[in-house]
Amino acid sequence: MDGMFQKLLAEIPDYREFLTAAELDDSSRRLAREYPESVSLFEMGRTREDRSLLCLQIGRGERNALLFGCPHPNEPIGAMLLEYLSRRLAEDAALREALGYTWYIVKAWDADGLVKNEGWLKGPFRIYSYTRHFFRPAGTAQVDWTFPVDYKRLHFHDVLPETQAMMELIDRIRPEFIYALHNAGFGGTYWYESEPTPAIYDTLHSIPGKYNIPLSLGAAESPANKSFAPAIYRCGGAREEYDYLEKYGGGDREELNRLRMGDNSASYAYMRYGSFTLLTELPYFYDPRVADTSPSDMTRLEVLRQSVKETEQINRDLRRILALSEPYMSADNPYRDAVRDFSQEAGSARAALNQAEADPAFQQAATQAEKLDQLFISKFYKAILYGMLVRANETELERTTTGETRAKCLQQGYEEALGGLKTITDYLESRLQYSVVPIRDLIAVQLESGLAVLGHLDNRRRGAACGSTDPDMEQPEGEEGRTSGKTRISV
Repeated sequence: MDGMFQKLLAEIPDYREFLTAAELDDSSRRLAREYPESVSLFEMGRTREDRSLLCLQIGRGERNALLFGCPHPNEPIGAMLLEYLSRRLAEDAALREALGYTWYIVKAWDADGLVKNEGWLKGPFRIYSYTRHFFRPAGTAQVDWTFPVDYKRLHFHDVLPETQAMMELIDRIRPEFIYALHNAGFGGTYWYESEPTPAIYDTLHSIPGKYNIPLSLGAAESPANKSFAPAIYRCGGAREEYDYLEKYGGGDREELNRLRMGDNSASYAYMRYGSFTLLTELPYFYDPRVADTSPSDMTRLEVLRQSVKETEQINRDLRRILALSEPYMSADNPYRDAVRDFSQEAGSARAALNQAEADPAFQQAATQAEKLDQLFISKFYKAILYGMLVRANETELERTTTGETRAKCLQQGYEEALGGLKTITDYLESRLQYSVVPIRDLIAVQLESGLAVLGHLDNRRRGAACGSTDPDMEQPEGEEGRTSGKTRISV
């Protein structure tokens, strides 16, 4: 790697906490004041809670790159990458020249939601603290999953103000490269791409190990995802999710008719402008078993059956507790909406089981990584629902002044949700061999992955100009060609 980029990676600060939405905005304003010759700052829109949605524009390269953090508000790793990278781009003309882009940087796209995660941003970074103070909006309130779509019987046009602002920015700048800075809560490293880039898969696979972070070699987070290589997946949008449910969901037309989801930025930009989107998914917490491909004591089908059974039981418990106090919750309670949405029976889970029942490959032994994903990490993502259910009741109790029955029901809901949260987090603490990944290392993996892909796209562009064969068009066996989009991270 070029010495300039090595220096860029080596000088990432040793951050010990995540910045809040207000701290990120203040930093962007300072940067624009300090470097007016290379940086401008503009308001690209307003959030639902009427916060200013800020975008930095840095440099004057021939091509446009769009980078955004916090597409889900519980995912601030990318915001910290952008905090560091924006300053380096602003102060280093040689770096801007070497990369050759005009950079559009949105540090916190879902700023309202980031504010609701502030309870864990400064630590301590443990499973209980994270899940207790966690927030992630319901599907139809997610800024990167409310782009308009009309596909078969799926019609979605409830575009959020933040989504509208990003659509307008994409339409104006037509970015060649988009870095959608998502991250996972638990697991290892994996990537999504709009198109396959097999020429650099070995390079991508080598990056996390430099920082003692494993690859995630378990099950894909959505069964609709296609695999390009281990831990590297094709981006999927609303169309891919719909087609998967249609194929494996047992022909349930009502399930398809109830499907309410929009498309995402990757799909929107790829279909209109051919924009290449990269995602580098990283965990706050990891267990070394996420990369263990040795066989477990269960088949893949047995693991999946047990996972679906346990998940459905947890969902029933969440809905039972919610029913205790839901009649006394306000219509604008975002925690209630999220729990209600994510505790519904998932048609995709049953579709995955239907697919597995007919696939002989699921009679093979599950790897330790697959078992960990399905039976333990899946519970981590249910723990956050108990945490939001606690907060749903807590929010209402804080504003309750009258009504003995209302207060009693809310208190009961609060206590049962808190009990469920403690039970599941104690279970995970006793069975997971997890570590907390340093923020600096997380930034380094995202940054180095982004640089690798940018370099590859640059080489591909030069090769195309010279008329050489594009190695990316030689896809892995079984893949079906280009697609667009990015898969929603299920909770």
